[in-house]
Amino acid sequence: MVLAAKIFMLKPAIDLDLIAEKLSVYKEEKEVNEHLLTIEFKDFRFLGDELRCIFSEDRMIDTYYKGEVRSIPVTMEARLIFKVYDGRIFLIIMERKDFANYIANKVSEALFIKIGEVIESEISHETLKLLHESNPGASKVIFFDNVDIPNIRKLSLYGSALSDTSLYSMYLEHGKIWYVVFEFKKYGYIVGITRNCVLAMFTNIDHDSFANFIVSEILPLLS
Repeated sequence: MVLAAKIFMLKPAIDLDLIAEKLSVYKEEKEVNEHLLTIEFKDFRFLGDELRCIFSEDRMIDTYYKGEVRSIPVTMEARLIFKVYDGRIFLIIMERKDFANYIANKVSEALFIKIGEVIESEISHETLKLLHESNPGASKVIFFDNVDIPNIRKLSLYGSALSDTSLYSMYLEHGKIWYVVFEFKKYGYIVGITRNCVLAMFTNIDHDSFANFIVSEILPLLS
């Protein structure tokens, strides 16, 4: 199973103790079809300069059973990591992009009473370029965006085409690296990385190993 994550950053300065205090008392509740649906943060734990917790949200979903559509309650959960790094606080949400974006806005509301205070992090084009060029054989896929060729939005290189340095150089002249699938030889992990810090772990590992990898290897790449 592919694991996903996205990295955000908190704009205002705030310490981890206050983050835990504010999130622990945040709760939304509403009743739908006699079910009490809740949004909350729970299971807080500190690990040095990290705060880890769980975002939990109850939702109603429609299911089909024997010719009938029925609404049933489900609980959706995601792992959150607040990490102090290089004088900033990063938020790692261990979920796919759309749900991670939604949770980031909920965190912003809970901590600062408005959205927009938890923002996307960024890995620069130059950093992704250096990552690939440091070991070209470790790259599996590269996408380029901001392409200046008319009627072409994105360019890509796969497999053996990545060893074609002339083609790679030509693509660099016309666009910026948006996404790289790269093998980190130190771990044997194959990871997809976008400039706005959406991550996909293609190697079969557990969530804790993925989280530790992000903290140790990806945060140092951020702009």
